[in-house]
Amino acid sequence: MKIENKDKSKSEFSLLGNKKGLIVIIGGGAAGYFTAINAKENNPDLDIIILEKGKDVLQKVKISGGGRCNVTHACFEPKELVKFYPRGEKELLGPFHQFMTGDTFEWFDDRGVPLKIEDDNRVFPEANTSQAIIDCFQKAVDKLQIKVLTNNGVNSVYEQDNQWVVNTKEQVFKADKLVIAAGSSKKVWELCETLDHSVIEPVPSLFTFNINDKRIVDLLGIAVPNATVNIVGTKLEASGPLLITHWGMSGPAVLKLSAFGARILADRKYQYNIEVNWLSRPTDKILNVLLNLKKKEPRKTVILKSPFAEISKRLWERFVKFSEIDANQNWADLNSRQLENLANQLTKGVYNANGRTTFKDEFVTAGGIDLKEINFKRFESRKHKNLFFVGEVLNIDAVTGGFNFQNAWTGGFICAKALAEK
Repeated sequence: MKIENKDKSKSEFSLLGNKKGLIVIIGGGAAGYFTAINAKENNPDLDIIILEKGKDVLQKVKISGGGRCNVTHACFEPKELVKFYPRGEKELLGPFHQFMTGDTFEWFDDRGVPLKIEDDNRVFPEANTSQAIIDCFQKAVDKLQIKVLTNNGVNSVYEQDNQWVVNTKEQVFKADKLVIAAGSSKKVWELCETLDHSVIEPVPSLFTFNINDKRIVDLLGIAVPNATVNIVGTKLEASGPLLITHWGMSGPAVLKLSAFGARILADRKYQYNIEVNWLSRPTDKILNVLLNLKKKEPRKTVILKSPFAEISKRLWERFVKFSEIDANQNWADLNSRQLENLANQLTKGVYNANGRTTFKDEFVTAGGIDLKEINFKRFESRKHKNLFFVGEVLNIDAVTGGFNFQNAWTGGFICAKALAEK
């Protein structure tokens, strides 16, 4: 029901005299839409309004996965899936038993958007475009008559007479239930603090390492399929593909390490050393391979003959050079020190990182609403009844690969069930 205020500059959506009830969802992103759609499907009597501060909705969906939308990840066991979440691992285990990857496949397939698994286990719509997901959501909110109001940033929220009063620049809303799904928004976190919720200070997650080292300079685009990277002086370690970029190092191994090390690296002001095992094999075994090659191919020039197919020619040349091996030396000419140097370059190379670079457009933060203040059986505040939080507004984040969206789908689905209760 729409009620005009005495102040004609604002209008008020209110529950007064309306038995259906009004639900306001702050945030027109993946979590907000998924929550709204499922709640309305579970209880068609609900009135739901989504408030989006910008002029466009679902922007993160649009740009995800290079414009194809990395919907989820092909990991189908809750105990395995939670391991991809540096923050939220314990809290998401129960929710993933209610709604996880297989359910995501079924949900989209039922709405005419079949999904596909790619070789790296990332999951995309078969249509290969994020527009398929956006169209699916828009079709659902239109069919269910869910109101979506853009250019409606929220200025204040407070509780009054067992309702939530939500003020935007243009309008005032009164709702029985309020969902905050506005992602990693500093302004929204500040609003949450006015509701007596604690916010863990956000720091960047999912970033590449800025490294200026002569061993990798000008090797832009060179990659290895399975490197192991650790942060010197910590127990943090990650394995996977590694990519050399014009600013340093990236790829899944680095991004995973940045996510799990987000807090530590922020505390160090992004000044730290990493150790790279380019082959993810023990040093002594690599040394044995080099010794065997010395016996089998003694007259071959070292810089021209690498025993490791996964190391490109240009990268191999750098390792040879920085192992104090001359360009014209044969394998037979190498002494034990030079062989050890080469083995160490391949498996124990230490690189100084100075700064970070955000990974493409997928800016993710470690931080948000303190998880101790949330009931994860309902994604409801432990401090306020009928106040819910879903998505990245919570102190939950994951490595790249579709996991952050899966958190949005799971939280939205469970929250929707609580909203739909009659």
